[in-house]
Amino acid sequence: MSQWSQVQQLEIKFLEQVDQFYDDNFPMEIRHLLAQWIESQDWEAASNNEAMATILLQNLLIQVDEQLDRVSQEKNLLLIHNLKRIRKLLQGKYHGNPMHIAVIISNCLREERRILAAASMPVQGPLEKSLQNSVVSERQRNVEHKVSAIKNSAQMTDQDVKYLEDLQEEFDFRYKTIQSLEQSDKNSVLIKQEMLALQAMLNTLDYKRKEVLSKIGRVIHEIDMLMSNMLTEELLDWKRRQQIACIGGPLHGGLDQLQNCFTLLAESLFQVRRQLEKLDELLTRLTYDGDPIPVQRPQLLEKVNFLLYNLFRNSFVVERQPCMPTHPQRPMVLKTLIQFTVKLRLLIKLPELNYQIRVKATIDNNRRFVLCGTHVKAMNMDESANGSLSVEFRHLQPKEMKSSAGSKGNEGPHMVTEELHSISFETQVCLYGLTINLETSSLPVVMISNVSQLPNAWASIIWYNLSTNDPQNLSFFNNPPAATLSQLLEVLSWQFSSYVGRGLNSEQLNMLAEKLMGQQVSYNDYQLSWAKFCKEHLPGKSFTFWVWLEAILDLIKKHILPLWIDGYVMGFVSKEKERILLKDKTPGTFLLRFSESNLGGITFTWVDQLENGDVTFHSVEPYNKGRLSALPFADILRDYKVIMADNVPENPLKYLYPDIPKDKAFGKHYSCQPNEVSKPSDGGGKGYVPSVFIPVSKILNDSTDPHSPSDLLPMSPSVYAVLREHLSPTVIETAVCCKLFRT
Repeated sequence: MSQWSQVQQLEIKFLEQVDQFYDDNFPMEIRHLLAQWIESQDWEAASNNEAMATILLQNLLIQVDEQLDRVSQEKNLLLIHNLKRIRKLLQGKYHGNPMHIAVIISNCLREERRILAAASMPVQGPLEKSLQNSVVSERQRNVEHKVSAIKNSAQMTDQDVKYLEDLQEEFDFRYKTIQSLEQSDKNSVLIKQEMLALQAMLNTLDYKRKEVLSKIGRVIHEIDMLMSNMLTEELLDWKRRQQIACIGGPLHGGLDQLQNCFTLLAESLFQVRRQLEKLDELLTRLTYDGDPIPVQRPQLLEKVNFLLYNLFRNSFVVERQPCMPTHPQRPMVLKTLIQFTVKLRLLIKLPELNYQIRVKATIDNNRRFVLCGTHVKAMNMDESANGSLSVEFRHLQPKEMKSSAGSKGNEGPHMVTEELHSISFETQVCLYGLTINLETSSLPVVMISNVSQLPNAWASIIWYNLSTNDPQNLSFFNNPPAATLSQLLEVLSWQFSSYVGRGLNSEQLNMLAEKLMGQQVSYNDYQLSWAKFCKEHLPGKSFTFWVWLEAILDLIKKHILPLWIDGYVMGFVSKEKERILLKDKTPGTFLLRFSESNLGGITFTWVDQLENGDVTFHSVEPYNKGRLSALPFADILRDYKVIMADNVPENPLKYLYPDIPKDKAFGKHYSCQPNEVSKPSDGGGKGYVPSVFIPVSKILNDSTDPHSPSDLLPMSPSVYAVLREHLSPTVIETAVCCKLFRT
């Protein structure tokens, strides 16, 4: 079943979440019509590869054209209209930046997988629940409402200033008219009446000046309150959501809404600033005793400038954290001399700033690393599909300074992957007489010099962003805090949903909890240390919990991904639990689980029944990546044979737990049928005898000495002859022998 088909079967509350991230950037109609094709493309790789993204965009448009041809024949006028509009939108929006649509589609697919994983959970995880707090949603709506009200108030004050300007011009005209009269005329009754009228007009001017200044003061106060409270909280929440998204959590949105709020507030502040400048201009033309402008205007202008400084400083954010294109799902882990990308945005989107802001990237000031490549670029509105004022560095690479190279050999592997660094960015905004210096930094990154350090480096990134919302605590691992196990398990499930397309259910998470705690207790409030997660070896093993889990992720990604996505790999189940599950099942029922003793190993266990009615279990020696590279796991399950006491070999695997016929579960993943092998060429001597690999185990009788060295030798000629007779008319070149144990 395709991922999109699974999404459509979700409950309405989950479908509403899906609906939130499909818009004109990537319309849901295209997701629906091209579901299979979209899911078969590598959008993650294309999001960091412009050539690949260009090809995928072209192919996407071709797919849309094919759908257009189909619906045209069906004469579906509404769908024809929508597809034409969508095709024009996609081509116009992404023609100059094809990687952006790759990022969008990759994020949508990832978010679908996360929602599917969440739907399989009995309750929502604590982290995700906190991010979807109804209070937060209400605050978002309040911020947008208040920003809109402030914008309207500033525009209304504009009209008041214009009225004041008109009133003062009329006063100037009438005053100058009286001044131009002869002295004798000034003593007339008419002129005296006119002077009284001018005094009344001056009183009105004074009242209006005070009123305008009061309204400007209220607008400034409202902006100040909004920035100090709700807007600051919104920005901090977005940054926290970004942290969580970086470690596999829910897709973080809301930056466009924040940009709209920041931009409207900046426009309002500049509008108020122009109003104060207009009042200064009016002051030069007319002032009087008790005039409020010279008293209040300087204070108001100082406050406006202060708010603009703070607004601009908060608006300079890292939109996409540093990430190597080769490892798009491991952001903030950077390898020396390997390029990484990072994107920044100024949330104040003003046309006057397009190509006027040059951003410089540097690394933290410990002088151990420097950044090579293009590290100064101008922000612009042309590279982003949504027209945001942003800049993306695509060719930066960290380089270790030679002066510190001598000390590197003295550092242990944990010390390397627990050392945090920061990528810093600085720029300067010059606008309307203001000069504002801006600075921001990435979340802490981990530098590695070898890919073998990547798993532990990623563990550091997970632990940091799970445990703290401090964006710049570079000394975090001097004394890393413990993490709540319930939150950690939620994050571990995200690793599977984001990296291999399917999260973990409650039973699988319970097994991981027991493995971490060593006992079966409630883990809601259990605190787990960093050392137990990533540094201490598992009991009786030569590796840590995280190394074991990371090896499983790698195994799934490279060798059993389709089986995992289909949900046919139980995976995380202990030997004791698997026997409880299988003991009452039909003989030949089996399940797949990850090895607890071998890194990156997967095995299968089936239940059998002896002649006396006793139940027995058989577990095959785990398959690792080396063996799975030679033979697909689905083919192993199909072709696996067992020989007992030189009897006819047979496949003992009949039903996938609980009762799914094996071929029904795995049939679509078989590479070919056993007999579908090439025949020798007619050239005789030039032809080759076709060969197939058959996984075979030999189960020892109870009377046989178990596990003697001879049991590990190649099959005897007689056994080989039986295989040839009963398995296939083709010649079997090699049989893969597996140790099997009866319990």
